[in-house]
Amino acid sequence: MTTGSSAQHRATAAQQGPVPIALVTVSDSRTPETDENAAYLREEIRRAGHDVVAYRLIKDEPAQVDAVLDELAAGAARIILFNGGTGISPRDRTFDVLNRKLEKTLPGFGELFRMLSFEQVGAAAMLSRAVAGVYRNTLVISTPGSPAAVRLAWERLIAPELEHLAWELVR
Repeated sequence: MTTGSSAQHRATAAQQGPVPIALVTVSDSRTPETDENAAYLREEIRRAGHDVVAYRLIKDEPAQVDAVLDELAAGAARIILFNGGTGISPRDRTFDVLNRKLEKTLPGFGELFRMLSFEQVGAAAMLSRAVAGVYRNTLVISTPGSPAAVRLAWERLIAPELEHLAWELVR
């Protein structure tokens, strides 16, 4: 259900023009040619009328995650979409870096993502440390790296509120 205030905010946000978005895939095995998450997101973002202003493919190394976050938050992007590195294995460190740096968190994003993920994968959804928040006036969203997770997050959570989320940062 959409309240009058939410509907009004969405309408105002939709008038702000294309949202500049940066994509970051965190993976030890993907290459730009095999990064189906970036290909999917590029197409969806373009189809929605927004702009991919940066793309990075990095290893799940804390220094790389930290550096790319700082670099992209200082650039044109108002939203940075990370995918990968949100699990609990020893190599999954993206969440740890982002969680330390976020200035404001959006706990509802992770909660809703895990709820929706539960419908698809059952109790394994608890293994996800999907997170969202604000860093240097840039919205940062981090999802698991599986293509199903990226699609779920984009289609059910990010795309429906993208303009609203971006507008909230500058209103």
